[in-house]
Amino acid sequence: MKRVLGTALAVWTVLAVPCLAQQQPVVVELYTSQGCSSCPPADAILKELGGRDDVIAIALHVDYWDYIGWKDAFGHPAHADRQRAYAAHAGRRSVYTPEMVVQGQTDIVGAKPMALSKAIADHQAMEQRMTLEAQRSGQTLRVQGAIPSGNVVPMEIHVLHITPVQTTEITRGENRGNTFEYTNIAHDWRVAAVWDGRAPLDLEIVVRGTDPVVVLVQEADAGPIVAAARLD
Repeated sequence: MKRVLGTALAVWTVLAVPCLAQQQPVVVELYTSQGCSSCPPADAILKELGGRDDVIAIALHVDYWDYIGWKDAFGHPAHADRQRAYAAHAGRRSVYTPEMVVQGQTDIVGAKPMALSKAIADHQAMEQRMTLEAQRSGQTLRVQGAIPSGNVVPMEIHVLHITPVQTTEITRGENRGNTFEYTNIAHDWRVAAVWDGRAPLDLEIVVRGTDPVVVLVQEADAGPIVAAARLD
């Protein structure tokens, strides 16, 4: 497990970057665990990112540290599988926590606000590849989009829910004796459809519950995230 020191100054470094208004936000995925002593600083940074309109912050709790003494209440093997898919796509043989993945492309080890801020800004400066609109009415989610021009490849439409905030008292493992507030916790993640990008995208998907919903359009096999939307 990698150990990374974090401070309040690191969090404020992220906050100091001005928010840029744009049609589509940048997605930041944090791979974290309640059993990881290095993760709280990264969890704190993700919490601050959750307040920005130009970023979709998602915490994916993994389960592979459960054996060292504390079972993560939010951990899911599918989250670890997604992280491993990113590693395989990039030619890496191992996974770790904390790791942030920006827009499905840029990975950042640990709680490094300067590197994270630069990655977000770099992706904001890139030309948008597609238009995306998402609307939610009751249990119906409608997703529409199109790629105006350029090459198209197979893409997946991911739909997930996010628990905005949850507090947990840790009684065992590396973080025992601490109580942490976790935010933007991913759950009920699924691939709702596969899209070839040629014809316009127009889907109706059933969603349940009251938690915010996130839609990701991502190239297949853990490729770049093409577009994203969050509905609260």
